[in-house]
Amino acid sequence: MKAFWGEVIGTFIMVFVGLATVVNAAIIGAYSGLWQVAMLWGMGLIAAITICGPISGAHFNPAITLAFASTTDFSWRKVPSYLLAQCLGALIGAALVYGVFSGVIQAYEASHGIVRGTEASIRTAMVFGEFYPNPAADNPDLENVGMVTAFLGEAVGTMILAFVIFCIIQLKELPGWMIPVLIGITLTVIISLFAPICMAGFNPARDFIPRALSYFLGWGDVVFTANGAGYLIVYILAPIVGAQIGAFGAKLLMKRRD
Repeated sequence: MKAFWGEVIGTFIMVFVGLATVVNAAIIGAYSGLWQVAMLWGMGLIAAITICGPISGAHFNPAITLAFASTTDFSWRKVPSYLLAQCLGALIGAALVYGVFSGVIQAYEASHGIVRGTEASIRTAMVFGEFYPNPAADNPDLENVGMVTAFLGEAVGTMILAFVIFCIIQLKELPGWMIPVLIGITLTVIISLFAPICMAGFNPARDFIPRALSYFLGWGDVVFTANGAGYLIVYILAPIVGAQIGAFGAKLLMKRRD
């Protein structure tokens, strides 16, 4: 139960900080660039790992949990409880973000003539779920981003994240305090690289649970139909595939190093 609640709390911290950052960037316009958004996501993850890492191992991501189970001695019997905890933490984080920022989101919709539930409302639904091309991107060259490009962005980004995680946790000479910092920096970098094309989720729980919540908050079917099957292929399947590749790559590398 300690591990369960560690995953709930850690995922909550990460998702709340991250989604609140998206509101401030995409709706309020409080930040001047993507780098600030990426840094806040990374800092949220650093805080979550620092607080909850000793309790649960700080997965906070179904793709990472599955990679731990397939490449380490992490028991498959623990996987369901970890996934449930991550989903619960993401739900609490997303619900609290809506509770705090619902008025701001509604004001943005009113001032821009956005009717919630229409295709145009993806522009505000992006606070919770992810879409491609990035609804907030102003570059017209990104309008043609399709499923293949978005899939590669999510898969490669998660692969890099998993590779770093599974390498550094095996570096016994690395001071413990550096582990969350390096992982947070890695997340900051890959968000900066991939967010313009696919919003850079890298985490099925972070995407699907807030997306499902937005369905019930008035956005409706559009959050699942805007990209067709893309929400499933790009934001759930791609991170799982990427994490497996990254974890196995790290395992092979560290064996050679030893």
